[in-house]
Amino acid sequence: MSCFDKIDLYLFAYISHTYLGDVNMDYVFMTDASCDLTEKQVSEIGVEVLPMEFQMEGKCYLHYTDARMMSLDEFYDKIKKGVDSKTSQINYNSFTNYFETYLKAGKDILYTGISTGLSGTYNTCLMAVKDLKEKYPDRKIITIDSLCDSAGLGFLVYLAGKKYADGASIEELAGYIKETRLKICHWFVVDDLDQLKRGGRISAVTATFGKALQSKPLISVDDGGHLVNVGKIRGKSNIIPTLVKHFERDGENSKNNIVFVAHADNKEGALELKKAIKGKCREVQICDIGPVIGTHVGSGMLAVLFLGKRNLKS
Repeated sequence: MSCFDKIDLYLFAYISHTYLGDVNMDYVFMTDASCDLTEKQVSEIGVEVLPMEFQMEGKCYLHYTDARMMSLDEFYDKIKKGVDSKTSQINYNSFTNYFETYLKAGKDILYTGISTGLSGTYNTCLMAVKDLKEKYPDRKIITIDSLCDSAGLGFLVYLAGKKYADGASIEELAGYIKETRLKICHWFVVDDLDQLKRGGRISAVTATFGKALQSKPLISVDDGGHLVNVGKIRGKSNIIPTLVKHFERDGENSKNNIVFVAHADNKEGALELKKAIKGKCREVQICDIGPVIGTHVGSGMLAVLFLGKRNLKS
């Protein structure tokens, strides 16, 4: 039995009590916990974040933006000790029950979540929505493939959430997301090659040579929302200059825009990257990579997310 199946009833009661009375819009803007937004960012824009499941040591947990079931410090401590972690997509029944809570209350729904290029979660959502539309023909349920991953999804949701909080209609917000999603530039540097090896992302030979040569994978996201290994960075001292270089190369109207810096158990690196970018943009916000993505990238990952042109050249 999945973690969702065991505690769904609690979750639905929690959602109904916590959120329905506070939603002033005639629709609810929703995403999933792979977005890696902080609790503060979520509260600021009023988006509803559906928890996602991970399993460690024979136990299952749901990851929320406030990490109430397992702190990020505890999660990464286990990862660094070699504890295996596995993730699961949101299942059909959970999507149905989450959405139906709002549909019964007369709310429409706009949902964008983890890219189809990284997970089957969105396709499961579509199956649930198909049935819900037949059951609630008078309600609007709009789903959009974000074509973004991890904090890139969070960045897209945060920007869209600003529009949502300002009163954009469901059609206006859907249009903004579709218009903006391919303008979200993702640049990640992964530090934990062993974790990539355990997750099947790289071979044991590649991990061994990478560690010996002190090289780190430089990863971006293509227009289909797939993670793409663009190149390698030799030496830790070159990580931040490389990320800044890509921001300066691909960013558009950066002086007037916000930038996200994301990290997986690498606060020192995130603060250093923020310092290097600050002054080149309007604002820099830091977010933490949670267990859903952290399971695959391990401790130490560093990323920069910004508006610009997706460019897969290293």
